[in-house]
Amino acid sequence: MSAPDPVPGRQPRAIRNAFEVLAEVVAAGPGVTAREISAALRLPRATTYRLLNLLVAEEYLVRLPDLSGFALGARAGRLAVPVVPAPSTAARAVVGHLRARVRWGAHLASFAGGQVTVIDPDPDHPPGDPALLARHPHASALGKLLLAQTPDRRFRAGELQRLTEHTLTDPGELAAELKEVARTDLARQCGELHLGRGCLAVPVRAPGDGALVAGLALSGPADRVADPNDDLVELLRAHTERLAPLLA
Repeated sequence: MSAPDPVPGRQPRAIRNAFEVLAEVVAAGPGVTAREISAALRLPRATTYRLLNLLVAEEYLVRLPDLSGFALGARAGRLAVPVVPAPSTAARAVVGHLRARVRWGAHLASFAGGQVTVIDPDPDHPPGDPALLARHPHASALGKLLLAQTPDRRFRAGELQRLTEHTLTDPGELAAELKEVARTDLARQCGELHLGRGCLAVPVRAPGDGALVAGLALSGPADRVADPNDDLVELLRAHTERLAPLLA
């Protein structure tokens, strides 16, 4: 095996500067301007703009709608392990009630930190490797709920990993599906994460502003997920309404 190419001399400095820009946005808060970042880090204005443009393109930063400054982007949340509190006894009771009503696996997931974290997995129907759910949201129903909240996100060719022959890896097809998920508040995957297994998921939203806080999912055979019973979906939605005030 050939040795990897050495890192060019200027790249470590550029990488360090990029991290310093991210740290300055965290410290200064949303709305910090390029001029303020340049002054705080004593970086040339041109270098600061170049780093900001790169970080925006990679979705670690976003420009505020009025273009007045910058804030952390969707991918910045993946730089830290989210602290996810365990669900309350009351919330677990709601999920337990759902499990008693269906023969599917029922799982409650948090979206804290911008990633999927299962906080109440069904002990009789384990949801699988939690790392897969966190790393490949495009292949799970819970992940699609999360991705549908950021419709402007653009996936690059090759970014969407194929986990099974059914996994959606075409950015355009995924974007179309996410648009439908956002419209219906219902996500599904049929054999995209594990062959033969599927999942339905609906969002749990805060009662006040409707912000996405969690997802409730039912897992079962892929063929049943492909054509779910309307009564089953309504049962799932009814339990998310009961969960909303307990998780917000």
